[in-house]
This record gives sequence, structure tokens and C-alpha cells, in this order.
Amino acid sequence: MLNFIYWPISAVLWFWHKVFSFVLDPDSGVTWVLSIIFLTFTVKAIMVKPTINQLRSGRKMQEMQPKMAEIRSKYKNDQQKMMEETRKLQKEVGVNPVLGCLPVLIQLPVFIGLFHVLRSFNRTGEGVGQLGLSIEQNYNTPNYIFSVDDVQSFLDATLFGVPLSAYISMPADMYAAFPKVDFTRTDIMFVAIPLVLIIAVATHFNARMSIDRQKARLASGKQAAPSGDNAEMMQTQMAMMNKMMLWFMPLTILFTGVLWHIGLLFYMVSNNIWTFFQQRIVFAKMDAEEEAEEEARRALKRSTAPAPGARRVQKKNKKKKK
Repeated sequence: MLNFIYWPISAVLWFWHKVFSFVLDPDSGVTWVLSIIFLTFTVKAIMVKPTINQLRSGRKMQEMQPKMAEIRSKYKNDQQKMMEETRKLQKEVGVNPVLGCLPVLIQLPVFIGLFHVLRSFNRTGEGVGQLGLSIEQNYNTPNYIFSVDDVQSFLDATLFGVPLSAYISMPADMYAAFPKVDFTRTDIMFVAIPLVLIIAVATHFNARMSIDRQKARLASGKQAAPSGDNAEMMQTQMAMMNKMMLWFMPLTILFTGVLWHIGLLFYMVSNNIWTFFQQRIVFAKMDAEEEAEEEARRALKRSTAPAPGARRVQKKNKKKKK
């Protein structure tokens, strides 16, 4: 059902594996990890422009908050009219609310797709989504765009002695899917736990960077605080969202880390690294754009203001006498 996601993800991963195979051992775990990392960077690079558009749209949304408050107050008893006027205002300002969701809507399928593709290298399990293949069948069955040789290369590849599609809670009977690798659950934990901790901490600090910028903008008046009848409720919702970003998401990563493959953990690590540097660069760009816009407004105000000491001349219409 989700083949339209799985095939492109496997194709990009396959491409980077072939690229790195020119200079590195194709069967090395390092080669496969680099392929996963550059798959992540490929997706993130594609998302740079939509992310910038999202931030610009968010800035415009903040600028139109006073007018939004007026609309909510004026049409509080007419929800349909309120929605119509809101859409009209968004069109006038040039705001598209969908842009705010686009980065997440794209990254989530990538995460799901990579999770499935990596898991599909080992289909010997009997659980949900598994095919219950024998070891020999699994070792000789293609995985989307990956040929049998690619599948065998991935299954034999290790990092610190652990297969890349292994995970902490993986059933012991699935270990046999890696016939050339001898490892234990403890070995998996030694590799996976540090990665999970890095992801959780990085997620927290990336969220803090974004929230600190939001608070600084509110304090400086560059971002309007929620106003109107629902201001208190909106502030509460904002505070809850910030807490979720700072604490709930990292804790979720800690508790679900036992389900994530080693390869997927490297996806998350590289995703957080890219996000950290992207936020610093993009936030600086947005702040520079905002300052330039503010300076342009100040310059326009100065150019239209009367000169010091100048008198205002009122023109009087004189009727012509016949």
C-alpha cells in the first residue's frame, strides 16, 4: 500500500551505497551507514526551501495576528463568517497554512519508509509486518530495488560487530538471519543505547534553540503575543507545545529506542545534526530579512514625514465668481 514511499527511499539509499562503494568496501558497515546518512542529507536538502517558506509564512501569520483578533472578536458568534474572513485575510497577506505542515508531512513518510526498508532486509520474524521467511529464503530474496547481492551485503555488514538492521528488542530467533555475524543482545545495546541518548539530547537542544528564539522575539516585540478573547488559552497551548518539544519528544525517543534499528538510529542522529546547523543558518537569514524589512519601513516613514519646522499648508477650494 505504501510502495510509493518504499521504492523511492530504497532507490536513494541504493544510489548512495553505489557511490560510496567506489571508494570503500561495499560490504562494510561504514559504507552502509554513510549511505543512510547521505539519504538523510538528501531529504533535508530538498526540504530547505519549504522550511524557509514555512518560517516566512509563520512570520506573516504573526504580523496578521492583530487583524485575526479583530475578526475573532467581530464574528465570534458566526463561525462560518469568521472562517471566510480569515481565509480572505490569509489570501491578502499571502499566507498558506499548509506550508507550516509540509516539512513534517514529508519527513514522516521518509522515516516510516526507511524503517520499513531496513526492517525488510530481515524478514525471518513472525510478528506484524514480517513474512516469516526461512534464513535461506531471506538471504536470497531481493528487497525493493536492492538485488540479492545487495541484501546479502547488508545482512553481512556490521558496525562494532552488530548488524545494521538489528535492534535491542529483536527476538532472539531472528539473530540467525545474519549467518556470518556472531553477536548478542548486549552487543546491540552497546551500540544502540549511546545513539538513542545522543538523539534524545540533540532533539531537546534543537527544540530549545527554536523556543529560545521564539521567546526572544516575543520579548523584543518582533513577534506578537496572543491577544483577544482566547489569548490565555492560546498561551497555555503554546506553553504545552513547548514542553512537549523540550521534554516529551526526547522521552519518547528514550522509551521507543528499543524498537529502532541501528541503521534508523543513524538516520535520526544525522537528521538532528543537519537540523542543528540548518536552524542556525536559517534563523540568521530570517532575522536579517526581518531587520531589512523593518529598516525599509523606517526609511519609508522618514521619507513621508514632514521636514522639521515645516508648516502644513492646507489647500482651500476657492469657488470661481461668475
